[in-house]
Amino acid sequence: MSEKKTVRITQIRSANNRPECQSAVLKGLGLGKLHRTRELEDTPSVRGMIARVQHLLKIEDAGTAS
Repeated sequence: MSEKKTVRITQIRSANNRPECQSAVLKGLGLGKLHRTRELEDTPSVRGMIARVQHLLKIEDAGTAS
């Protein structure tokens, strides 16, 4: 069994007055309200989404999940 790396993201800034595409990316990541946290698998697609809204997020390495 391979262990999958995960990344923990927390929304720290509001999506108000931001382009609609940034709000859609937050929704796709499972966020949308301040201080909401999600732990997601560290894949290139998730990293790309995080890069689009990194100014609104706090990003932490969550280690590995079995």
